Amino acid sequence: MTTVPHPAEPHTGSVAARLNWLRAGVLGANDGIVSTAGIVVGVAAASAERAPILTAGVAGLLAGAVSMALGEYVSVSTQRDTESALLHKERLELRDDPHAELDELTGLLQAKGMSAETARRAAEELTAHDAITAHAEAELGIDPTELTNPWQAAFSSALAFTIGALLPLLAILWPPAELRIPITAGAVLAALAVTGVVSARLGGAPARPAVLRNVIGGTLALLVTYSIGHLVGVALD
Repeated sequence: MTTVPHPAEPHTGSVAARLNWLRAGVLGANDGIVSTAGIVVGVAAASAERAPILTAGVAGLLAGAVSMALGEYVSVSTQRDTESALLHKERLELRDDPHAELDELTGLLQAKGMSAETARRAAEELTAHDAITAHAEAELGIDPTELTNPWQAAFSSALAFTIGALLPLLAILWPPAELRIPITAGAVLAALAVTGVVSARLGGAPARPAVLRNVIGGTLALLVTYSIGHLVGVALD
């Protein structure tokens, strides 16, 4: 009888990679929401004028998006360089000493529970089919066909941050002055609850702890920035 994977479980590297990108996107949006909300609420607590709020919010959005993009690009580029160097070393080892590499792969398969005979046969078949992929996955945990892309990571992070940052920026500018902060706070905490649920669902974890972490953290951030902005506004009056 042919068995098939459970539909709710990711069984391929590509699915796992997509889930990781989605989680990164949710976290990027979460950062955009919290950091921009903190900026605009702090400025709104010090001034009722829209111009300073808009200027600070847009500056925070752009600075945050660029910072996220640069951080992801540098981080993922370093990861990709490391993966490429390891793959190059593995190719040289396969070229210079294929028998030792075959023995090594056999040992790794045995360590996973295969018998010596089965492990040897599997190692030979995998090596004959695609030597570098078989050895890279077993020895290094790297899929040579799916190396990380630093440009994709940078763009995704910047886009996610920007989408998240637009919510508090629009929320603080739309209502009248006396309602700006409460409406923005409500919108931000609701959005953080949503991102908490989404991140928990993507990871297969309970939603409640993730929502509580997001909402409590967002509340603290808003309280701190509001208090600082209020004190600065009073000092400048």
